[in-house]
Amino acid sequence: MKIRPFYEPDRQAVIQLWQDCDLTRPWNDPDQDISRKIAFQPELFLVAENAGQVIASAMAGYDGHRGSVYYLAVSPKYQAKGIGKQMMSEIEDRLMKLGCPKLNIVVRSNNKVLEFYRKLGYLPDDVLSLGKRLIVDEG
Repeated sequence: MKIRPFYEPDRQAVIQLWQDCDLTRPWNDPDQDISRKIAFQPELFLVAENAGQVIASAMAGYDGHRGSVYYLAVSPKYQAKGIGKQMMSEIEDRLMKLGCPKLNIVVRSNNKVLEFYRKLGYLPDDVLSLGKRLIVDEG
């Protein structure tokens, strides 16, 4: 397995991965999410590949105050093999090199991955995440 930056030919495989991992939602067009990410800090959009096949992804960002990670996904047939942990470790390393003091992760409260993050040392913060849609994706 190799962790590397996202390349444009990965687009359809990454979208399929997100669908396989139940990460897509009607209000977030995954194709547009990819286009938006590669326009800003594309070096923080990573994939893992095995035998030329995309098996994991993670999008990260750093705004100078906090880091964030979204779309951490591992293909169902490769889950529970340490790949998610390796992806998060790579994201953490890249963010630390940028001087990022803290990484925030937004996870839906019903997502089964909460225990995975807890085992990596991520705990709930005493905050409430608020959101406002600025651009409505047509998809």
